[in-house]
Amino acid sequence: MSETIDPATNHCHDNSMTGQANEFQKHWFCVAVCKDGAVHMEDSDSPAAFFDTLKNSIVAWVDYRTANFDTDARAGATGLGFSDTLVNSLIDNPRLLYDDYDIETGIKLPSIQIRVNEHIDVQSYPTLLFLRRNFILTIHPLLVDRRFTRLRRYSDTILRKIPLDLSAEDKLTTLLIRIIDQNNDRNFEHLRQIEESGDELNKSLMDPTTPRSELGPRIYHMKHALMTYLDALWETIDVLHDLRYGDANLLTNEPALLGRVGLLAEDVNNQIGLAEHLSEVLASGLEVLQSIYNNQLQLMNNRMALLMTYLTVLGTAVLVPNTLATIFGNSAFAMGPQDVGWYITLLVVSTLVATALSFLWIKKSGFIPKKMD
Repeated sequence: MSETIDPATNHCHDNSMTGQANEFQKHWFCVAVCKDGAVHMEDSDSPAAFFDTLKNSIVAWVDYRTANFDTDARAGATGLGFSDTLVNSLIDNPRLLYDDYDIETGIKLPSIQIRVNEHIDVQSYPTLLFLRRNFILTIHPLLVDRRFTRLRRYSDTILRKIPLDLSAEDKLTTLLIRIIDQNNDRNFEHLRQIEESGDELNKSLMDPTTPRSELGPRIYHMKHALMTYLDALWETIDVLHDLRYGDANLLTNEPALLGRVGLLAEDVNNQIGLAEHLSEVLASGLEVLQSIYNNQLQLMNNRMALLMTYLTVLGTAVLVPNTLATIFGNSAFAMGPQDVGWYITLLVVSTLVATALSFLWIKKSGFIPKKMD
């Protein structure tokens, strides 16, 4: 069940059916716990519909997904009261993942998206989180696999599970942990897609008929996809470390909650280990491919060496009788028809002897390859 606030009385009223029926198709979404413990959940085309709700809530989550992320993210964050300094620093600096201004905090989480066409393509998009004392705003591109659709659907149940007697910092941290966990889960799902593509690549490596010109680009794209994925996970680790040890005023110092942040970091580290193992498998595939290239090159060199050996023997066999024929053909020898018999015998014998001697010398010198495969 979800409720809405009557602006005249600031009390919450049941509105669960409306929120569930439209499946949150609009770009803005808000869920909030009212001061009396009731939960309000709705979506809208504008954040203006949430102003009264946020004023009268003790903890809330606002989610904004947009197709024009680069332009709408600034307007969306500043429209809900976050300072230009925080918003611009987080958006303009691609390496900045965490920024704290005491009364407001900005976080940038990587959201992984995979497209599989001719090659696997992994892209990392930013998901922005802005924190105030009583609510969290998330902004992310619309194309990133509808990242928080499931979290939107069950957000009223999630907020009801947050005890009302917790401090504001504990409530905000509990909600933040749940949002980060959902983002991580979506990222982790994509490793399965990378593994499936890696399995297809290994199958191609085992197939001797696969063109070499195809294997090289596929291995490169797979390695690049893994590097992008690992970079995103390392950025997530950096953010979690900042949250656990950054001592932001808005967040809790409760050891139990900080321990949950540590568990999130541990989960990400496990995923990094799996991704690095897959990278090692691909590296071994590269070594196999290089071995195949080297073997094929060696076979070609052996064939060329054998061909050169035969040509050398043949050249020697022709050179000796040709030289003798040139010598005895000189007019100084005055050879006649009566010399045909011994002359032909000399040419044949010299040819056979020269061929045999050339072959034996080349074989003894080791110029003939011992194995062709």
